[in-house]
Amino acid sequence: MLADSDTRWKWGALTAARIAPGTSMEAAPDEDAQVGLELSGFLLRGRATPTARQLAEVGVRADSLREVTAVEFLRAMGEQEYDVVVLALVGGGVQAMLHGLKRVWEGRSSRPVVVTGYVGVVYEKLADGLLLRHGADLVLANSRQDAERFRAVYEGVGADASSVTEVALPFLGGAPYEGEHDPYTVVFAVQPSVPDNRRDRVYLLDRLIRHARLHPDREVLLKLRSRPGEHTTHIEELPYQKLVQRLDPPTNFRLVYGNMGEVLDRTDLLVTISSTAALESLHRRIPTVILSDLGVREVLGNHHFVGSGCLASWDQLDAGHRPVPDEEWVARQGVVADGSYATAFDAARERIAKLLGRPGGLAPLTPYYTPATAPGYLPGILARHHLGPDGGPLPGAPAADKEPGPVRQIVRRAARGAYRHGVQRVAPVIRRMGEL
Repeated sequence: MLADSDTRWKWGALTAARIAPGTSMEAAPDEDAQVGLELSGFLLRGRATPTARQLAEVGVRADSLREVTAVEFLRAMGEQEYDVVVLALVGGGVQAMLHGLKRVWEGRSSRPVVVTGYVGVVYEKLADGLLLRHGADLVLANSRQDAERFRAVYEGVGADASSVTEVALPFLGGAPYEGEHDPYTVVFAVQPSVPDNRRDRVYLLDRLIRHARLHPDREVLLKLRSRPGEHTTHIEELPYQKLVQRLDPPTNFRLVYGNMGEVLDRTDLLVTISSTAALESLHRRIPTVILSDLGVREVLGNHHFVGSGCLASWDQLDAGHRPVPDEEWVARQGVVADGSYATAFDAARERIAKLLGRPGGLAPLTPYYTPATAPGYLPGILARHHLGPDGGPLPGAPAADKEPGPVRQIVRRAARGAYRHGVQRVAPVIRRMGEL
C-alpha cells in the first residue's frame, strides 16, 4: 500500500484490511482481524509524510514500512510479488503510478490487482479526480451516491466504468450511541484547510468557547488533526493551537488529539463544518451537526450535507436544538447504521478474487489519460513524480538504491520544517503586508 499523508495512510491501510480476500469484519480492523493479511507499507516522500505517531493512531500494523520516492516504489513493484496494490494518493499521484506500473509490469504473464479510491466525502473536482484515478482495476466508491456519480462521469467521456465498486468508508465502526455521558461531551472536529482564513477560524473558536461558558456542566473538546510540528494532508497556516493561546477558555474546554473513534466513544454531540468525522458519527447514531454559521457553500464542503437534516448554527445549538438526520440521505452516503456494514466490502473482495483467478492473468493497465488523449496535461503530472511520458523514470530522477544516511535524513527533516514554517509563519505575514 502506497500513501502520501496521514489521512490517506489511514484510508489505505484500513481499506487493505477490509478488501483482503477471505476477510469479514464488523468493526474496525485490529490485530486479530489481520490474520492472513501481509501488509507492506510504502510512504511517498513529500511534505506530508506522516510521523510514527500518526501511523500508530490508525491501529493497523504494517509488516514492513518504507519511505520511498515514486521511482523507488515502482522499482519495488517490479522486484517483488504482491496480490493487491492499494494506491492511497491524490489523483495526480494515482495517475503517475498507474502509468509507471503499466511500464514496470509490461510483458509479465501476471500482475497484482490495483485498487484506489477516495479518503472521504467527494465534494469538489469530481471529474478531474476521477479521470486521474481511471485505469485502476477497482475505483472504490464510499457510497451508493458516489458509485452512481463515478459511473456517470466515466460513461460520459466514453471510459470503461466497470472498475467502480461500491463499498463504504473503511474506518466506520465502534459501539452505537446509547445515551448521554457524564459529563455531557461536545466535540468540534476541525479541518486543516476549512475555513481558510483567520477571521472565520477565530469566530468558530470563539463560539465553541462561548458554548463552554454557557454550559459549564458540559465538557467541550476541540478535536485537532495533528500535534504541533506534524504534517497533514493540508498544511495549516492558522492552526487552532496558536489561535486559542490568545483567548481565555474556561476549565471545561480543552484540546484533544488521537484516534477519532476513541474520541467518539465519549461524544454526545459532534460538531463540524464538513469533516468526514460527521459520517463516522452518523454511523454510530451520535447526534451530529454540520455548521451553517459561515454559510452553506461549496468552498466549505458543507453543501454536500444539504438534505441530511444535520445543518444548524451555533445559536441553535446554544439554545438546545438537536438535528435529526434524514435516514434516506444517510443510507445513500454509505453510512450503514442498519447493521449491514459487515457486508459492505463483499463486492470488492469478490471482484478482487475473480480478477486474481482470471486465466492468463490480467490485461495491462489502461488509464483514460494517455499521451494521445491528454498531451497537454499528462506529461506535467508524470513529470512531478520524475516520470516521462512512457511511465519510465526521467534522467536524474531521485531513486537511491539504499536507505538514505543519517545526514540526508536530518537535511530532509530540516527542509520539511522550513517548508512548514514558511507556510504557517512567513506566508501569512506576507499576505497581510500585501493587504495594507
